Amino acid sequence: MEETPTREAMEFDVVIVGGGPAGLAAAIRLKQLSPDLSVCLVEKAGEIGGHILSGAVVEPRALTELIPDWKEKGAPLDTPAGEDRFLYMTETKAYRLPTPPQMHNHGNYIVSLGNVVRWLGQQAEALGVEIYPGFAATELLEEEDGRIAGIATGDMGIGKDGQPTENYQRGMELRARYTLFAEGCRGSLSKQLMARFDLRAECEPQTYGIGIKELWEVPPAVHKPGLIEHALGWPLDTATYGGSFLYHFDDNLVSYGFVVGLDYSNPWLSPFDEMQRFKTHPHMRKHFEGGRRIAYGARALIEGGVQSVPKLTFPGGLLVGDAAGFLNVPKVKGSHTAMKSGMVAAEVLAEAFAGDHPAELTAYPERLKQSWLWEELYKVRNVRPAFAKFGRWGGFLYSAFDTVVMRGKAPWTLHHPHADNESIQDADKAPRITYPRPDGVLTFDRLSSVFISNTNHEENQPAHLQLLDPRKAIDVNWNRYRSPETRYCPAQVYEIVGAEEGDPKLQINAQNCVHCKTCDIKDPTQNINWVPPEGGGGPSYPGGM
Repeated sequence: MEETPTREAMEFDVVIVGGGPAGLAAAIRLKQLSPDLSVCLVEKAGEIGGHILSGAVVEPRALTELIPDWKEKGAPLDTPAGEDRFLYMTETKAYRLPTPPQMHNHGNYIVSLGNVVRWLGQQAEALGVEIYPGFAATELLEEEDGRIAGIATGDMGIGKDGQPTENYQRGMELRARYTLFAEGCRGSLSKQLMARFDLRAECEPQTYGIGIKELWEVPPAVHKPGLIEHALGWPLDTATYGGSFLYHFDDNLVSYGFVVGLDYSNPWLSPFDEMQRFKTHPHMRKHFEGGRRIAYGARALIEGGVQSVPKLTFPGGLLVGDAAGFLNVPKVKGSHTAMKSGMVAAEVLAEAFAGDHPAELTAYPERLKQSWLWEELYKVRNVRPAFAKFGRWGGFLYSAFDTVVMRGKAPWTLHHPHADNESIQDADKAPRITYPRPDGVLTFDRLSSVFISNTNHEENQPAHLQLLDPRKAIDVNWNRYRSPETRYCPAQVYEIVGAEEGDPKLQINAQNCVHCKTCDIKDPTQNINWVPPEGGGGPSYPGGM
């Protein structure tokens, strides 16, 4: 039997896990402040930006702080925000409401966040950051004293049986004095860190949403560059948090998305089908007339706010961006806050290297709390839990009072009552939902959607969707909830086969996975564990997404 080759090890001053806005902003700021530091960034997508999915309307505040001459350097922020619309939808009507103050977008830009991130990657490389796309960070490297000393990337060419194939390549160890985790929402190593160091001991449960997005190309007669439209109401019931976004930008592109809070209770609800159904509304149809759908994707969003932010430091490293939870939910934005957290982390690290500060880096959370990031998030901390506590109309009225009258300075903080996976009802106690069949022109099925996400996984590799106890798939999920994973997954990864014959079994189509992480969050007993597949696998979102 051949010996398994040892892993190659590389040494850096700082390793950053994740090539999104937070990770790249941290890398750039570090090299600006300390050009001699060796900085390495790993990204599981095949290219920087390949897994980035967002609306997106970008507030350029953090970008301007990071790269003041971004316009001259050609940053792809080309469509200034124009008209803001905020709508309440019934099944047949759309009513214009006053736009909440935090949703005003004057001075912002409608962008492809993937293209912005690709540009940030170029700026980072120009400063000397070593960027390794296509490398999935799968393992924490921990010293005997408990200090995190970097990460290891996954082996390539492991068969489904767990044995090396002829294409086998050993992963690498990327060792560093400090490691920044910028994996985004529900990162797999960030989840391990929270468990290992009990980082969530003093915060509230995190809460999430699933965002599902389509990119459309529409005729010039339909296109309205700069138009921003957000809506709530139909087709969701009043107890379910969620709504839509729609942005017209660039050359005849329309970015359309639908978000459903993952604290919903009805196991028959399908966020994907709600998103498709919403396009049939008379008001929505006109945005897509004569157009064609050109891209699709889905991603979980982190929505808990400051009361759900975990401890941000641990021996040897920091959490930044949405790995920590810095999305501003009522503003419908998180890129600027993610970037700011990465910049603050970089500033603290640069000082640590210059002055040999303690490894715990305790200045990082304190510096964040002194920044505009924390002030911004603290002011809106009560908005998301208000909807969970009071429902749609109560939450809407309370949010108006809290943000307009109290200006975010209420002497109380509303709480998140439970984790999202604890909210689901038994199937026999919830009303069934019947969804219309897709027409293939305006509305679509899951598999045709996954096809245009450019999702690909090498088939002969271990499944990256793991059942901690396979028996629960039927004993609990099917028998009690009728397998909600077959409905909340936006990529038809999970299917029940054999039910008509009285022998139901769960089939996992891991090759369809778009890495949204919803199953890792919403599974009722937390029995589904998402781990990274081989590097370069998953969706490959094009420019525009």
